[in-house]
Amino acid sequence: MGRGVLLRYRDFLPLTAATPMITLGEGDTPLVRSVWLERELGCGALYFKLEGCNPTGSFKDRGMVVAVAKAVEERSKSIICASTGNTSASAAAFGARFGLEVIVVVPSGKIAMGKLAQAITYGARIVAIQGNFDQALQIVRNLAEKHPVTLVNSVNPYRLEGQKTAAFEIVDELGDAPDYLFIPVGNAGNITAYWKGFVEYRWAGKASQTPKMMGFQAAGAAPIVRGKVVEKPRTVATAIRIGKPASWQGAVKARDESGGVIDCVSDEEIIAAYKLLARREGVFGEPASAASVAGLIKMAKQGLDLRGKRAVCIITGSGLKDPSFSKKFAESLTEVSPELEAVERVLGWR
Repeated sequence: MGRGVLLRYRDFLPLTAATPMITLGEGDTPLVRSVWLERELGCGALYFKLEGCNPTGSFKDRGMVVAVAKAVEERSKSIICASTGNTSASAAAFGARFGLEVIVVVPSGKIAMGKLAQAITYGARIVAIQGNFDQALQIVRNLAEKHPVTLVNSVNPYRLEGQKTAAFEIVDELGDAPDYLFIPVGNAGNITAYWKGFVEYRWAGKASQTPKMMGFQAAGAAPIVRGKVVEKPRTVATAIRIGKPASWQGAVKARDESGGVIDCVSDEEIIAAYKLLARREGVFGEPASAASVAGLIKMAKQGLDLRGKRAVCIITGSGLKDPSFSKKFAESLTEVSPELEAVERVLGWR
C-alpha cells in the first residue's frame, strides 16, 4: 500500500540497481464495483478502475514514474512531451520530484485548464502551438532527436511498462483477469500497455486467462476505426482528441490477439455516460473516461451477452481535470435570503 509501482512490481519492470526508486504514491487505485449499471446491463459483475486516484489525477502517473526514473538513471537533465493535458501534468510532477527541467508542447486552446494549471504549478516550461496534438507530438519527437532531452510520451517504451501495472492490479484484486476490459483509446498507449500486462501475468501463472480488449475512440477522432488518419479530430473528450495515435499498431494487436474490438462512440454517448457515472454510480471521471462506459452500453445495446461475465471499465482520469465541462449540465443556482422558510420554499418543503 502506497509503495508505488517501481517497488511493488519491480520484478516485472525493466529496472536495474541504478534505477532510482522514487514515488509519488502512484498505482494501487480502487477497483469499485458498480451498484446500478451492472444490474441494468445484466453483467455478472462490473467494476470501475478509478485511475483518477493517482497523484496527478490520471493513469499517466504509472508510466511516467518509470520513464522519468529511467531518464534519471541515464543522467538526462531534461524531459519533453506533447500533451492534451494529462501527460503534461504527470511529466511536470515527476520531473519536479526528480529535479529535472520539463518542457511541454500543447495545442493552443485545446487543453482543459485544470490540466494546464497543474503543469504550470509544477513549474514546467510550456509552449502552445497553433495546431493539434499530432503536430505537437511530431515537433517533440524531432526536438528529442536533435537535442539532449528525453521524450516521455508513450512512444517511450518505459511509459507502457509502467502503465501495464494497472492490469496486474486488476488481476491481483479479482484473483484472475476479467472477461472484458473496456477502455478509452486516444494515443492508444494505454490499451497496448494493458494487453501487455495481462499477457505477462498469464505467462507468469498469475492469471488463467486474458480479457477481450474493448477499446473506444470518440467518433470525431477515430482513426483506427476508420482505417485512416483524421487530420482535424473533433470531440468534447479532449484527452482522446487524437487523429494519428502513436501506438496505433499496438492497439490493433491488442484487439486482434484478445478477440476484442475497437469501435467509436459519439459525443452524445460520451456525455450521457459521463452524467450516468456521476449520478448513478458516484464516479466523477473526465469526459474521455466516459468513453469506456459509453462503449460498454453501446455493445450491450447491440447484443453483447454479459450474463455471468466480469467486466472492468477503465476510468482514466478525474473529473476535476476538466471541471468546467460539468458546468454545462448544472442547474442554475437559486439565491434566497438566509432564512429557514426561504430555503424550504425553494426546496418545495413549505
